Amino acid sequence: MPNESHGALIAAARDAMAQAYAPYSHFSVGAAILGESGRIHAGANVENAAYPQGQCAEASAIGAMILAGDRSIRAIVVMGGQSGDGRLCTPCGGCRQRLREFAKPDTPIHVCGPEGLRRTFTLEELLPHSFGPDNLDF
Repeated sequence: MPNESHGALIAAARDAMAQAYAPYSHFSVGAAILGESGRIHAGANVENAAYPQGQCAEASAIGAMILAGDRSIRAIVVMGGQSGDGRLCTPCGGCRQRLREFAKPDTPIHVCGPEGLRRTFTLEELLPHSFGPDNLDF
């Protein structure tokens, strides 16, 4: 991913994280997707008093991507945690499967904290031997 896009994705995820609605966990997460059009689509986690009715940041970003007309993910940034804590906020299992619907196994998933990039994974690393659209024989 070009450095300029990388920075724009991180900034979009940071901005989204600042808008998260997390009154119960107090754990804000932002996500930003680079779609096939080159546009960035962001989302934040939205919690709900009736657990588990909330929505993850990645799911919110995927919804924004679909609404904007993109159908494939070139890269994604997921941002969560406190600055300097070093812990990784990787996509949950459900979001890994959601990403699989629109991303290829080699799609980069950049895991960030408020200070920036902490680690990059491919979707295959986070969801090995996955089930996806290509498994269905239509």
